[in-house]
Amino acid sequence: MDFKFTEEHNMLRAMVRKFVDQDVKPLAAKIDKEKEIPDELLKKAAELGLMGIPFPEEYGGSELGETGACIMLEELGHGCASTAVTISAHQSLACSSIFFDGTDEQKENYLVPLAKGEKLGAFALTEPQAGSDAASIQTSAVRDGDYFVINGTKIWITNGSNADIIVVFAVTDPAKGARGGVSAFIVESSTPGFKVGTIEEKMGIRGSTTAELIFEDMKVSMDNMLGVYGAGFITAMKALDVGRLSLGAASLGASKELLDLSLKFAKERKQFNIPICEHQAVQFILAEMNTKIYAMEGMVYRTANMVDNGEKFSRESAIVKVFCSEALDWIVDSAMQIHGGLGYMSHYPVERFYRDSRINRIFEGTNEIQKIVIAKELIKKGTY
Repeated sequence: MDFKFTEEHNMLRAMVRKFVDQDVKPLAAKIDKEKEIPDELLKKAAELGLMGIPFPEEYGGSELGETGACIMLEELGHGCASTAVTISAHQSLACSSIFFDGTDEQKENYLVPLAKGEKLGAFALTEPQAGSDAASIQTSAVRDGDYFVINGTKIWITNGSNADIIVVFAVTDPAKGARGGVSAFIVESSTPGFKVGTIEEKMGIRGSTTAELIFEDMKVSMDNMLGVYGAGFITAMKALDVGRLSLGAASLGASKELLDLSLKFAKERKQFNIPICEHQAVQFILAEMNTKIYAMEGMVYRTANMVDNGEKFSRESAIVKVFCSEALDWIVDSAMQIHGGLGYMSHYPVERFYRDSRINRIFEGTNEIQKIVIAKELIKKGTY
């Protein structure tokens, strides 16, 4: 399999790397401390075309495929997890849902401004009683003439408090549950009956907003139903497959940054009269970091290539999510060990990377759920 990037992909990487080095990294600590991404930074990302990388140009995108999206998120992962998560949730979840199942009119009205970065998107699936068991959602959408009336609460929604357009999943037929009883809707945050509830305080990715969303007799036009009536759960799963791959790409970028920081420190820090990189114990850690990153890189871009070629990739995206999130956790822990006390200090980036990394094993479907998905697909197929 040929893993060579196109000239366009290489140009994209160079552009995003410059943006991260010049604009993102200098603000990363401030974003974490102030718990907010400056509007100017997201506006600059939009001007560079980063909000709609994989989508066709006719829908406001850059038409660089999922490989391009992974390159972009990998580079953002070097600088700021909060920024990477914000753009990933917007692009991989909200935009992808509309791209996969939206009508031409919905794509024109909603995907185009989202992909151009004129609007910010969110994806509202999780509820107090529906986390790993996403099929147990209770938010309801009841038909009322040419509208649906939505009532319920969503929690832990990335971009929830500042999104302009939200893809909301609600029960339209309680008797059918996830198999034909859940529908998806495109909701504008200005719709009467919608309000933002609690905005969460988090251990990491503090600059990415995580909010409770409340729907009280909110009327949504039938024209805003996304996809087929009752097939919302399928829409959600398709978007989450892309989201898990995006998570792996951002984890890859963070891992590379941590290796770079660790290598630089190990060359400069001396103990027992020699740089600590000359101690075999440290060399083994650096070598293991490099080994895991090599594996991460291969699986991220192999899976992205599958997406771009129209192949089924649900199992592979689950594998990417599990492996890359767990590899990053090992790498950031090892980076902190190499840095010693300095790594534990909040004025140094390793501490922020350490806090930011832990969520990756939880959101986009816990790693335990992903292992069930992998095993079921493997058993069904009967071979690798």
